[in-house]
Amino acid sequence: MSVQGSIVICGGAFAGLGLALALRQGLGAEIPVIVTDPALATRPSRDPRATAIVAACRRLFATIGVWEDVADHAQPILDMVITDSKLHDATRPVFLTFAGHVEPGEPFAHMIENRYLIDALVKRSEEHGVELRATAVTDYEARADGIDVRLADGSTVAASLLVGADGARSKLRERAGIPTHGWDYDQSGIVVTVGHERGHGGRAEEHFLPAGPFAILPLEGKRSSLVWTERRAEANRIVALAEDAFLEELEQRFGLHLGEIKVLDKPRAFPLSYFVARSFIAERLALIGDAAHVIHPIAGQGLNMGLKDVAALAEVVVDAARLGIDIGQADVLERYQRWRRFDTMAMGVATNSLNLLFSNKSTLLRTVRDIGLGFVDRTPPLKNLFIREAAGLTGEVPRLLKGEAL
Repeated sequence: MSVQGSIVICGGAFAGLGLALALRQGLGAEIPVIVTDPALATRPSRDPRATAIVAACRRLFATIGVWEDVADHAQPILDMVITDSKLHDATRPVFLTFAGHVEPGEPFAHMIENRYLIDALVKRSEEHGVELRATAVTDYEARADGIDVRLADGSTVAASLLVGADGARSKLRERAGIPTHGWDYDQSGIVVTVGHERGHGGRAEEHFLPAGPFAILPLEGKRSSLVWTERRAEANRIVALAEDAFLEELEQRFGLHLGEIKVLDKPRAFPLSYFVARSFIAERLALIGDAAHVIHPIAGQGLNMGLKDVAALAEVVVDAARLGIDIGQADVLERYQRWRRFDTMAMGVATNSLNLLFSNKSTLLRTVRDIGLGFVDRTPPLKNLFIREAAGLTGEVPRLLKGEAL
């Protein structure tokens, strides 16, 4: 039986902390789990963004003991409507509606503000003996029986496995010499929280406008999180506007169905791109989340794809450890890569195709896509398949995403 060293996870956001807790749950206390991230020094979290957590990923959070800490702040998405129109159209006909449940009483997604989830993950990690270090990984050196991980605080950790959960500009991916394949969309997503006069009733809305999707996602109370796609230059112009001018642009797209609206935080624009790492693994290194892949937010699956990585990698590592297999050896990591890379590529192709189909001014394409949306809306089995796909419950689903402990 092999003697296992530590597991070092570089990155203390959803993916990194979620993986740490899943590993601690599955491995027990025998194998130290260390999370490194300078951002861990900032508590409580100040992240103003909000995220859609699909049903499968909510099950993961429930299984590792985090969901109960945040459930009171999570807004279930009870239904969703999709419209397709030009910016100045007087009406926005609904072409597709989704009921919001994958199982009776289980919504297909919840909206939650990032700060609540990050703080809960940090709290649970500390309670379960995960070592949190507010420092960065500066370098590493892999060897046959382990990997030496050097940290910015001057220390070195002898580990069996290093996990890169350090985001789209991953230093670990770069250090491993792993190239990426992808492109820039010349689009930016404007993110802002708004308050409105009337309640949203748990309804999410996605308006497909010529510049890209305009998503209204319900939060607790009479508030919604917006993800608003525009061409890069136009997005920069919009976020630089004075408050009154910004609100005027916003009202054109938001409409009047929820009464008067007001902007509750500073709008910010994030450049949108697509890439997938050529490999999700290197010698004693595994990449998860945005370090491995970034997709267009048109389907709201970016973060959830990272959590699927978490569930798959945790299961592979725990299964190997129970068999006495070295958790960092190549065939263990290759099993993780085979599990996740095809699904990631398929989702990337799907979101890219949706963006090309909907982010344009072609009347012909608009007619074709509206016929297609209408067909799906009138075909319950197809609609149910889409709901389960959106909820992360199709294909070979890892145990944590089924709500099963490792």
